[in-house]
Amino acid sequence: MSFQAYLDTIHKKTGLTPADLRRLADEQGWTEAGILKPSTKAGAIVAWLKAHHDLGHGHAMAVFALLKGAKKKKTLDHG
Repeated sequence: MSFQAYLDTIHKKTGLTPADLRRLADEQGWTEAGILKPSTKAGAIVAWLKAHHDLGHGHAMAVFALLKGAKKKKTLDHG
């Protein structure tokens, strides 16, 4: 599954866009001005996304990669 396919599935399942996910990360204190804090661990984000948004491990890790900047989204960054 491509990175974009993960983002598309997350959007279909939760209604959250990459911009929404970044906003939520800021609200949770994992990022500051859109940059992942060094103290933020993948496990915390994964656990929260599983519990609050019913995402699986792979999809939650895709969100972590998005926040980390390791992967770039191509679309769905509206809103």
